[in-house]
Amino acid sequence: MATVLVTGGAGFMGSHVADALLALGHEVVVFDDLSGGFAENVPEAARFVEGDVADPAAVARVFADHPIEYVWHLAAYAAEGLSHFIRRFNYTNNLIGSVNLVNESVTRDVKCFAFASSIAVYGAIDPPMRESDTPRPEDPYGIAKLAVEQDLAAAHEMFGLDTLVFRPHNVYGERQNIGDRYRNVVGIFMNCAMQGKALPVFGDGEQQRAFTHIDDVAPVLARALFEPGAYNEVYNVGADEPVTVNRLAGVVREAMGADVPVERLAARSEVKLAWSDHAKLRERLGYAPSISIEDGIRRTAAWAKEHGARRSKSFGALEVERNLPPSWRDA
Repeated sequence: MATVLVTGGAGFMGSHVADALLALGHEVVVFDDLSGGFAENVPEAARFVEGDVADPAAVARVFADHPIEYVWHLAAYAAEGLSHFIRRFNYTNNLIGSVNLVNESVTRDVKCFAFASSIAVYGAIDPPMRESDTPRPEDPYGIAKLAVEQDLAAAHEMFGLDTLVFRPHNVYGERQNIGDRYRNVVGIFMNCAMQGKALPVFGDGEQQRAFTHIDDVAPVLARALFEPGAYNEVYNVGADEPVTVNRLAGVVREAMGADVPVERLAARSEVKLAWSDHAKLRERLGYAPSISIEDGIRRTAAWAKEHGARRSKSFGALEVERNLPPSWRDA
């Protein structure tokens, strides 16, 4: 049994990874500032420490107060499109916060540092995206994620810190923050449906993504931390079948039982086609995603209807407003 620090463990992916680690018999310390997550998401068996990864003193304290042997770093503000307009916030939280954790992990001789990167590092290269492809991120969020990947590689070379990097894509499911208006289209659609509002679709809706249910992701992320043969590599993780946003809207409307229209919004700057190849993860860790988009959306819809709609909040003080999509301005 080991003690694992899970950053972002009150959030969507982090809480599911914490659950999976506990199911494997490990001790879990959740570190989260509750800016995007909820205390109710933290597993009862985990120890919860409220704090911000961007605060080096708070990071140092959690390592000093707990016998951390492994780190699973999932804390981030993952809004690719919005990151253009919150550049300083993005880099402070997603890059500098990660560096604070790396520093402590090196100092404390952590056995493995696992990091949730993103498919956003690839940019607009032709899918399916492979780990051997040269990353070309097109937004500050993807740039920050790639920078952390490179920093971890440097930490391994200089200090021997073993690492794992996963690039998940379009993960959805129970505990998602459906009140976030800037990210997670599945949650946005479900939140709108419960309020009888039109589902907002940017452009023609023919953007393609491979939407991935959390139960096809969290278990392999937890298990990999204790597979030394998988260390110091980058892995794509997610579903294999890409679907259009238009099809997703139809699946969500059916699962929610909602007769709401689609609202066509002006196209925004985003990658049109994005999904990845998972052969490497299959070979190294026996990865086998099995949840169809229909089944995963049904599960998530049942959870969403049980918990009810959440009011979408604006981000707050944006750093740049030039070219901001009109739908993101306060109504």
